[in-house]
Amino acid sequence: MLKEFKEFAMRGNVLDMAIGVIMGSAFGKIVSSLVSDVLMPPIGLLMGKVDFSSLFINLSDTTHPSLVAAKAAGTPTLNYGVFLQSVFDFVIIAFVIFILVKQINRFKKEAAPAPAPPPGPTNEEKLLIEIRDALRGRQ
Repeated sequence: MLKEFKEFAMRGNVLDMAIGVIMGSAFGKIVSSLVSDVLMPPIGLLMGKVDFSSLFINLSDTTHPSLVAAKAAGTPTLNYGVFLQSVFDFVIIAFVIFILVKQINRFKKEAAPAPAPPPGPTNEEKLLIEIRDALRGRQ
């Protein structure tokens, strides 16, 4: 059983998938930073100096000036700003992956079509074969 697992784990597809998962998680962190640290501040500024990550709905009777204060007090909140941030992350990651796959497919060589089977002998060739065979028969 251990031998079978080793064969399975060392197969090329499994190793490729493991490398892809590791690279994907690192790529996800980069894109999350891009969205939260580079893209969202200007978008928030354009929308009236809104910080999306601090948008929340307080689900209790107490009031809190910020999401950090509400969390520190243990107040139940609906953090829709964090959700919007995650949606932006997903959309950007999906778009970048789409562009990447599109470029990879563009560089892949199309599989060459299978060669057509050679055509059969033409009528002239058949006639010449008959003449050859007839001449051979005379000798």
